[in-house]
Amino acid sequence: MSGAVPGGQDGGDGRLRRILRGPRPEAVPVLAARICALVGLLNIAAAVFPRFRRSRLHTFAEVLPGALGPFAAALALSCGVLLLLLAHGLRRHKRRAWRAAVVLLPAGAVAQFAYRHSFIGAAISLALLALLLRHRKEFAALPDPRSRWRALANFVLLGAGSIALGLVIVSVHPNKVIGDPGIADRLTHVLYGLFGLEGPVGYTGNTSWTVGASLGALGMLTALTTIYLAFRPEHPAARLTQDDESRLRELLAKHGRRDSLGHFALRRDKGVVFSPSGKAAVTYRVVSGVMLASGDPIGDVEAWPGAIERFMDEAKAHSWTPAVMGCSETGGEVWTRETGLDALELGDEAVVDVADFSLSGRAMRNVRQMVKRIERNGYETRVRRIRDLGEKELERIQRAAEDWRGTDTERGFSMALGRIGDPDDGDCLIATAHKADEKAGQYGDLKAVLHFVPWGEDGVSLDLMRRDRSADPGMNELLIVAALQAAPKLGITRVSLNFAMFRAALARGEKLGAGPVLRAWRGLLVFLSRWFQIESLYKFNAKFRPRWEPRFVVYRSSRDLPRIGFAAMQAEGFVTFALPRFLRRATVQRRPCPHQSAHTAEREVRAA
Repeated sequence: MSGAVPGGQDGGDGRLRRILRGPRPEAVPVLAARICALVGLLNIAAAVFPRFRRSRLHTFAEVLPGALGPFAAALALSCGVLLLLLAHGLRRHKRRAWRAAVVLLPAGAVAQFAYRHSFIGAAISLALLALLLRHRKEFAALPDPRSRWRALANFVLLGAGSIALGLVIVSVHPNKVIGDPGIADRLTHVLYGLFGLEGPVGYTGNTSWTVGASLGALGMLTALTTIYLAFRPEHPAARLTQDDESRLRELLAKHGRRDSLGHFALRRDKGVVFSPSGKAAVTYRVVSGVMLASGDPIGDVEAWPGAIERFMDEAKAHSWTPAVMGCSETGGEVWTRETGLDALELGDEAVVDVADFSLSGRAMRNVRQMVKRIERNGYETRVRRIRDLGEKELERIQRAAEDWRGTDTERGFSMALGRIGDPDDGDCLIATAHKADEKAGQYGDLKAVLHFVPWGEDGVSLDLMRRDRSADPGMNELLIVAALQAAPKLGITRVSLNFAMFRAALARGEKLGAGPVLRAWRGLLVFLSRWFQIESLYKFNAKFRPRWEPRFVVYRSSRDLPRIGFAAMQAEGFVTFALPRFLRRATVQRRPCPHQSAHTAEREVRAA
């Protein structure tokens, strides 16, 4: 009886062919990144720790690519740091990281032969080089958007790392140190050494030269990388152009009723990709290597797949991690169907149907009593369209909203417009609370502001809530009730309020019979609410008896969720690396004419 025997010659030949064929192309970037990271760590260890240079592990490490000899401590240290930095770019398929590796590997092969006369080390370097050259198409990702802040971040982070590593270098030669220098002397020696100067710590033998060369190499590496980042051509982050914004407004005019977050796509710090037909678009921002879209695509649902495909192509071209924050159930279904991504329920959006809203009834007793108490204290409300405000009043509202902001940076991304009073946003709704008293401040009788953006022709979505800290509690409840009561006269039938993150878990976890896991999850959310207002927003929204519309996050892999979460927190303004407000010069969106948008000004200049 003939046939292939499992584990026999055919099986052995198959395994041999797989070995000779090498790793799968899609696995090459990760493999190259891991090798670079490993060699980088080994080079740093060889340069810093004397005992490591005499160990068997170092003997093995010297045949790996990038190890440039046992005595070249400074060069090995610099090379190790650069390889660690290079590994991240290779993992992300970056073309520039590939180019650097292609230059580094033959240099490592030459160094292996020159310093160690090691044919094995040179062969490994050249083998990895051949692998990278063979799979060069896997490294086609374009650079990320960047700015001059990268240079400052590099200087701070790499400088701090150099100081920490320098303290290790100074302290790992206890038998060679002259005297007993304290931590202050060691730190001073590191700082002097980073600038190429001799510090107060002395060593016997050649150790002083080795330590000085290593510290000087770290200082030079920090300086050169910072200078490079500071003077390389700047690639600013994507911004909406005038043409992009006009096309988005046309799509919103036809299809804006479908998604309550549609108008937030007009934030001018977002980029946009359109479908081939131009009937749909996806807006996004790139944060920490994550291409973050918000809400559903804009435009005709039938054209969504084309816009989503363009979005995914853009993410692949730059090796960005694609993600969507706050899409609806319909949007999540289209995203997952067209891309193969996964979706996870993020929370619920509170939507109040104006026809069903009433202050009567036991369920609304707390809101009713609060509103009546505030009204008895002399407050009155006004609900108007932005286009109906005078210039002086609008400017006063803008300044008040800026000063009453509780954080140094403007928060919001997926559910915030980021501006008030632009003439192009004349349909936006603004609700203000007023109280005339003798202690009126620079904003007169103005005490609180709520801003809503259009949701189609018959709806609005809450954008921001600001109030004077000296005003009575309950200003937000007062203005939401005022907006809901004025809605019928303005032709508004639906009002979208705040987004309640993890609302379902909070609601189910507090019910009788909730299991221990659900209760523990709710307890964690309550604890986190001290910083992120998770529970407070849910309870605030629940006061108005809304219907809850689920919102989802769309992601590629569960491994990406922490990174996506961090990027979302940056985009929403909860994590920021900007300077404090008192160190920044106040920047107000002013136009050549009062309350004239930048885009409107540009059109007038062109017309002139």
